Amino acid sequence: MNDMTDTEPAHGISRAPRGRFSAGLVGPCAGERRAALRRQWDIQAGRSVPLPAAGLTSSGDSRASIRGLRIHDVLITKICYASTTPDGKWIDSRYFTDMLVVDVVENGSWGFARSRDRDQVVVSTGQFIVRHNNPSWRFAVKAHTNTTRKLVLPVAHLGPLIHRRPVLGSADSAEMRLLLAHARMVDDRLDELSPAGVRAARNALLELALGVLTQKVDGTEPQLAPALVLAAKDLIRGHLSDPELSPRMLARELNISVRTLHRAFASTDESVTAHIRHQRLEQARLALTGPTARPGVSEVARFWQFADTSHFVRAFKKQYGQTPAQYARSHDGPRE
Repeated sequence: MNDMTDTEPAHGISRAPRGRFSAGLVGPCAGERRAALRRQWDIQAGRSVPLPAAGLTSSGDSRASIRGLRIHDVLITKICYASTTPDGKWIDSRYFTDMLVVDVVENGSWGFARSRDRDQVVVSTGQFIVRHNNPSWRFAVKAHTNTTRKLVLPVAHLGPLIHRRPVLGSADSAEMRLLLAHARMVDDRLDELSPAGVRAARNALLELALGVLTQKVDGTEPQLAPALVLAAKDLIRGHLSDPELSPRMLARELNISVRTLHRAFASTDESVTAHIRHQRLEQARLALTGPTARPGVSEVARFWQFADTSHFVRAFKKQYGQTPAQYARSHDGPRE
């Protein structure tokens, strides 16, 4: 188990605005061994943060792990269960009572159900579920590795929006892309945030969760600009060879206006168009110096969607100080 950035007392009452936590269990994990781990966990994360369910680690062929962070009353976690058990086993969810829980399934298949099997659903890879949690909820996983990214938020004004029923959707939706981008950014920069930054990050998570529930995000909100930029950059990386890649396409995918997208990038050191060009040039540079058969300059220019070879050569020389051919020759090491 890792130490928290800011620790908590053993009784689990939070005194610090942020912290990290992690734990791993390999079955069997019961009796005194689990009690000792529970005591360590209470000191590190507090009793409101769940250890992986004991019911999934009762034999040697089961593993469970959890890691994540807390900022004030919001948790961002990643949970993995792996088991060779043929059928999923229902586990009671006795944590996060009266909290809004978002599960984004990254791998495997997770089943969720409430008491008497009401609202029973299966959430597969690439899907999410948002639910107002209480002890009546149960979950189950199938016999392989199952990973979910979980966000736990105070219900506050969000709870009534789900009308006591779970909300399901695709993790590729514009609103969920923004929420996950912001969560990842918080994870990356947690230790650098000022107290005011921690509070702003927490508030932005709530605002973006509201966007998931209403399927609409207020792109003009200044505190959401970093999430917009990060989500746009994720899309750019996945579409660099796409001839349709443009600010207009990105804005459409993120369900915002082109003007809002440009405004978000104004807080960075480059425009949307410049970032696309720089990323394409970087991929072209890697292709020209690859360890295997290397494409010609004109082929690279076409693949990475430059207008023509001359335009590519000029842009490449401006970026790297050499033409593509010169750069390839200067990095031509011994071949096997």
